[in-house]
Amino acid sequence: MGRERKWKEQLLRPQLEPRDDRALKGRRSEAQTGIVVLFNKPYGVVCQFTSDGSHPTLKDYLPQPDIYPAGRLDADSEGLVVLTDDGALQHRIADPRHKLAKTYWVEVEGLATTEALSALRAGVRINDYTTRPAEARTAEPPPWLWERVPPVRFRKSVPTSWLVLRITEGRNRQVRHMTAAVGLPTLRLIRYQVGSWSMAGLPPGEWRAASAAECTMSTNRGRPR
Repeated sequence: MGRERKWKEQLLRPQLEPRDDRALKGRRSEAQTGIVVLFNKPYGVVCQFTSDGSHPTLKDYLPQPDIYPAGRLDADSEGLVVLTDDGALQHRIADPRHKLAKTYWVEVEGLATTEALSALRAGVRINDYTTRPAEARTAEPPPWLWERVPPVRFRKSVPTSWLVLRITEGRNRQVRHMTAAVGLPTLRLIRYQVGSWSMAGLPPGEWRAASAAECTMSTNRGRPR
């Protein structure tokens, strides 16, 4: 009951400010607003509400069935998932044509060289396409980092390092393919930010309602150019 009460207290209020926007003409009415929920997805959770028979799902953490992920995370990835009940907004967030930036913290096997970072920034070839230029830098482990369950399996003879990548597209397992293409296999992947929405302050498995200001900033950044 406590989880349902928290849900109602946070969501029984407008999350998006109505505005004149051609991309949102399909909304239910000009005055009606959408729900936007930010969820810190734990490792091993599949990004759907229906069970696949072997993994926990969003239904185990979110009591609201009528919202949908705007862009998914693989079961073996962690971090921010944005959910909404607004189909047009969901499309705008997820569609790479709108170039809404996504920031990832990535633990990789090996030490990133200048050449590897330059390649990521320029765009790397993956199968039949070349990725868009990305922002890429090395970093110390973030202070907010939690222990993963199960823990990451390391090779004692191989050093690891952290990268921060900011990309404007989101193909299937793209970040993992990008780091592998420059010789740095991904060991742990955490999505930290989508547009102006961030998982800051959210422990794994927790959620919060996005503010109207966050929604306005993120959707404005995601407008096609």
